Amino acid sequence: MIQTPFFLGSTKLPSNILCAPLAGCSDFPFRMMTSSYGPGLIYCEMTKMDALVRNDAGTFRMLDFAESMHPIGAQICGSKPELAAPCAKIIEDLGFDVLDLNCGCPVDKVTKDGSGSALLKNPEKIGDILANMVAAVKIPVTVKIRIGWDATEIIATKITEIAEQAGAKAICIHGRTRAQGYTGPAKWGPIFDAKCVAKQIKVIANGDIFDPLSAARAFAETKADALLLARGTMGQPWLAHDIRCYLETGVLPKRTSEDFRHALSLHIEHLLAYQHEQKALCDLRRITPWYLRGCVGAKHVRESVNHAATLTEALEHIRLFTWEEVLT
Repeated sequence: MIQTPFFLGSTKLPSNILCAPLAGCSDFPFRMMTSSYGPGLIYCEMTKMDALVRNDAGTFRMLDFAESMHPIGAQICGSKPELAAPCAKIIEDLGFDVLDLNCGCPVDKVTKDGSGSALLKNPEKIGDILANMVAAVKIPVTVKIRIGWDATEIIATKITEIAEQAGAKAICIHGRTRAQGYTGPAKWGPIFDAKCVAKQIKVIANGDIFDPLSAARAFAETKADALLLARGTMGQPWLAHDIRCYLETGVLPKRTSEDFRHALSLHIEHLLAYQHEQKALCDLRRITPWYLRGCVGAKHVRESVNHAATLTEALEHIRLFTWEEVLT
């Protein structure tokens, strides 16, 4: 259950409720939001090894962080063992606290070169990449996987043993196969199986954890050492805090319309301070629906923001929304 503090090797984290790297979502403004609620760890978006070694400016911007975001992790993606060590050193030199290897991303543009969840078809290569990363840095190295490529071969236990032998401090397991994408319920049984074979390596459960009650069930069913929150944090930057409160006290926190209004307002402030106007408008269209889920009368606001020609126009639509209509 809840651990405060929680250790990855010798690295001390505030708790074992962690926030995942979310491609296209967990940018700097997003992380400013989640970090303010005190999760055990937050991650930047996944970055590609090839882009890191060629010093791609856009990739390094994805790795921007503020001191207030510590402890913070980076996640790299790639299928070339020879790039693992130099990339790991780059991440460590940037000041990150934890480094993760992505072996779970299911999208075709990642898997087509053997990266992401495609590595599930080559577990020995996962071990080679992790071993090179571990040898290059002093910060803890972790790995994120899915339970298998498809339902014909569930290999979470095998990769757990490989990762432990390679020196990884933790393995995060998403309870779906690559073939599932994000459809169907997450299967927590293979995570429990992985926990049963783990010796020193920490096992982190991921998938379908959207509220404090599902977090409690995940701990109970998987016996995992920690939880990694992903899509549940979209529009709920306080999720890690609420889970911790529930697990410590048994009291289920209640969020009001004012919480959602204030959070969206603050997220917008972070967005405007970090992005240029056109990018801020695009990002505003992306984040606004997160905070308006479960609202009465919010459809017209979402549509108005999506069709707004300027940032000023979009912000005015949000300002005029009657938050008293929100159902939470």
